Amino acid sequence: MALLPPSIHQRLRDEKEVQLMIDELKEVINYDGQRILNTILKCIECYKAERFDGCLQLADCVVDIAWEMLNVGDWKEVPVIWRKIYTFAAIYKAAANYCTGLFEQCILAADYGLLMGAPIMGNILDEIISTASTHLQTLRTCKRANDDALTKHSDDPTTSDSHIEAKNCKRRKHATVDSRKQISQLDCPSLDYFRKYYFSKKEPVIIIHAIDHWPALTDRKWSIQHLKEIAGHRTVPVEIGTRYTDESWTQKLMTISKFIDEFIIMEQDQGTGYLAQHQLFDQIPELRADICIPDYCCIVDDSSEDTDGTVLTNAWFGPQGTISPLHHDPYHNLFAQVDVEVPDFEKYPKFANAEYVECILNPGQLLYIPPRCWHYVRSLDISFSISFWW
Repeated sequence: MALLPPSIHQRLRDEKEVQLMIDELKEVINYDGQRILNTILKCIECYKAERFDGCLQLADCVVDIAWEMLNVGDWKEVPVIWRKIYTFAAIYKAAANYCTGLFEQCILAADYGLLMGAPIMGNILDEIISTASTHLQTLRTCKRANDDALTKHSDDPTTSDSHIEAKNCKRRKHATVDSRKQISQLDCPSLDYFRKYYFSKKEPVIIIHAIDHWPALTDRKWSIQHLKEIAGHRTVPVEIGTRYTDESWTQKLMTISKFIDEFIIMEQDQGTGYLAQHQLFDQIPELRADICIPDYCCIVDDSSEDTDGTVLTNAWFGPQGTISPLHHDPYHNLFAQVDVEVPDFEKYPKFANAEYVECILNPGQLLYIPPRCWHYVRSLDISFSISFWW
């Protein structure tokens, strides 16, 4: 048995803090949830008494019920109380798993709480994940050392980064752009120059050498293997399907390692999986430390009322051929979509004469896309992209 650090363990046993949360969860009674509330109280008592197996069983019951309620009807219509119930149960489920030495299950439960629930008890789930990840990494390092000593094991060459890159080169299509429509490039322009000639005019531009200092591109250079080692055990939402406008498109929750194995370095075609528009860096601080918000994001549009300086950072990770259909941002507007590679000219006759610009964005480059600028993206290779919205 391994107890959580006192800073976490005592919070889960603290009468005052737990009672505050219970008072907030009493709203579930309005949804015929008295039995759920009673089960939560029993779960807490089991944890306090260090009966972690019992705590885990009760937490599982609450998680299962809350999961069903979260998946009934439209997500936007689900009462927030069910998200809070789910998160509260996930906290104790993760804690009980940790205390019984099940670190992977602990992280899995905590990630589900972060992804499906509502923010409660501050960042306690992040703290649990961080603690469990440290133990898990230590166990894996010891296991790897033992395996190497016993078998003189070497990495599977078919899953190495060099092999993946060689395979990508073989299947990569030769892509070109029309030089007359090529987006212009700037070599790390000053903030004032960028604002005056591109930002204010809402003109797309490629910026080079502005993020060369990122650890992800230098001393902690990212690779498939690095991502699996640092974040492979974390659970993320994955879009299944070539594009989200297809009828067969769906979403699944899976670990990053499973996503990479099934959709990035797969030896057999299993369809297209895409980790898209996900706030991965809020979820996994170890990856956030490898990037920086570009200075250009501090520039404010004088005509905009939204000047709070918030920058939303999203990750986009997928295989060759991943598509983001034609659309524009921001998202609080209605937007229309068409397929720009096989357009229906009968339905959209003016599309044949639409003006456009294009580019191939290489590693280490930034592409500025102005607000409400229609854009379409196709991955020519395995790609990990980051968007900064402000």
